[in-house]
Amino acid sequence: MANVGMPGLIVILILALIIFGPNKLPELGKAVGKTLREFKLSTKGVMDDDEGENTSGDGKSNK
Repeated sequence: MANVGMPGLIVILILALIIFGPNKLPELGKAVGKTLREFKLSTKGVMDDDEGENTSGDGKSNK
């Protein structure tokens, strides 16, 4: 995966500001935040379900 430093991040933000404009950018940020939050909750639920299936009543793994 590419390592994006501070100068690269600044360039990306400037391009986003030019492309989408100052009025649309906060709405896009809010939508991305909601999407990431839902994804995080979904993956946490899947991981919790997976852990419940892999453990027995005595706390030992069923592997």
